[in-house]
Amino acid sequence: MRKIILSELITLDGVVEAPGGEPGFKYTGWSGEYFDEAYLKFKLEEVLEVGALLLGRVTYQGFAEAWPSRTDEWGFADQMNRLPKIVVSTTLERLDWNNSTLIRDNVVDNIRQLKTQPGGDILVTGSGALAQTLMQHELVDEYRFMMHPTILGIGRRLYQDIGERKKLRLVEVKTFGTGTLVLIYRPENL
Repeated sequence: MRKIILSELITLDGVVEAPGGEPGFKYTGWSGEYFDEAYLKFKLEEVLEVGALLLGRVTYQGFAEAWPSRTDEWGFADQMNRLPKIVVSTTLERLDWNNSTLIRDNVVDNIRQLKTQPGGDILVTGSGALAQTLMQHELVDEYRFMMHPTILGIGRRLYQDIGERKKLRLVEVKTFGTGTLVLIYRPENL
């Protein structure tokens, strides 16, 4: 069975979306100053190891605006453009980024079915509302929090309306020279 991996850039006060930033990354502009070689290597390995991206509308639109025209020497942009993208949205009419398919309704059932299909694991990044839905319905198999050493005080927090308490087991910690931590958890029942 495919795993759903939720990978979030997050501040110490739980913010995942805040005003500011560059096009395509306008909600996480606060994270750029923490990018270093180890950080970027981690993100590259993350997209290289999965078989698909699962994205909410806002993240999809930002990525679809940014990635098709980008190139880099590491192959990150190529992989982002090559991966199948499953987009959850009730408002989008069409998807212009290659390899994109739309889930409009029965989101939870469709994602449960997606997990049973052949293929590599599924990476969710950004997509705050979708992440909350996945957490509510116990669909996340692994949490990867890239905890940035900053407190914003404003913005959308990840932990809203997620239902009952989620007990997690820490499986790995990575530390980057910028002070960013990667905290990898799995639900206690897995």
